[in-house]
Amino acid sequence: MAAKKTAPDYILIIATLLLLGIGLIMVYSASAVWADYKFDDSFFFAKRQLLFAAIGVAGMFFIMNLDYWSWRTWAKLLVIICFVLLAAVLVPGIGMVRNGSRSWIGIGAFSIQPSEFMKFAMIAFLAKYLSENQKKITSFRKGLVPSLALVFTAFGMIMLQPDLGTGTVMVGTCIVMIFAAGARISHFAGLGLLGLTGFIALILSAPYRIKRITSFLDPWQDPLGSGFQIIQSLYAIGPGGLFGLGLGQSRQKFFYLPEPQTDFIFAIISEELGFIGGTIVLLLFSLLLWRGIKIALGAPDLYGSFLALGIISMVAIQVMINVGVVTGLMPVTGITLPFLSYGGSSLTLMLMAVGVLLNISRYSKY
Repeated sequence: MAAKKTAPDYILIIATLLLLGIGLIMVYSASAVWADYKFDDSFFFAKRQLLFAAIGVAGMFFIMNLDYWSWRTWAKLLVIICFVLLAAVLVPGIGMVRNGSRSWIGIGAFSIQPSEFMKFAMIAFLAKYLSENQKKITSFRKGLVPSLALVFTAFGMIMLQPDLGTGTVMVGTCIVMIFAAGARISHFAGLGLLGLTGFIALILSAPYRIKRITSFLDPWQDPLGSGFQIIQSLYAIGPGGLFGLGLGQSRQKFFYLPEPQTDFIFAIISEELGFIGGTIVLLLFSLLLWRGIKIALGAPDLYGSFLALGIISMVAIQVMINVGVVTGLMPVTGITLPFLSYGGSSLTLMLMAVGVLLNISRYSKY
């Protein structure tokens, strides 16, 4: 690398570690009752999250010192490996079914979710493609179609699990990258209509997705069925008020809100820490987004810019969807809140992705 290395972005490190610390505390608070009931160990989920956090932080600092150009070299191999894993997860006996989705591969007492790693692999590969073919991206046939073909192939395999939430984050991230590379708005408008038609077809093809849409519009229409999670989430957020009920004092975690340590952890944060606590979390994410954009703008080459943009877009889209679901602004999609929700694959991926971002920051001029 021709550019001289400097110190990493310490603001980004601090924001990430603060979010991680809040997440570890809240995973324990949200899961203690359920873990004690199911596993006779109130620390069951907290201990596992701590283990994944340690692995993720170690990976983050290791990758922070790994030249980000390495990901350009490995991008094609990463995508191939992730496609193989996405295919493997669909094979009975290899893939594990949870909550109706075959999205995990069991490894001993733990499991990995290949679709989570496909998000980063696709970012690394697309950054390589766009940096090498930016002049072609204005051409629908030579630039846009080849880039989107691979993205939607991966999306199709993820939907076979099915996992609409993860697929949506991946596609949304890739579209942001392609748009930033200079793709024409007219092309996006046409593809947007086609995509909307396909999205509606996906919703109509599965009854549970239709229920999720109708429950989002009026959750009280089926309060004990499809609208249950959203209603219980709002029941958590409402009583939290300005300062919250106090750390550990959530009522909804007592078997009202299903598995509150995962997708709906922001509801427990709002209930226990109130509007102030929820706002602090969102401000930390805003700080993360700001630093990520500055790193992308200051990167010394196109590959670094696209890679940084993809990573920070992935985080931002996932946060917006998760918080939108929890607050009743969007349908339930099954998306975790980065750095805070319980989940090994998601947590380690996000921390390692931040490591890549930190390495880019060591070369960025901002």
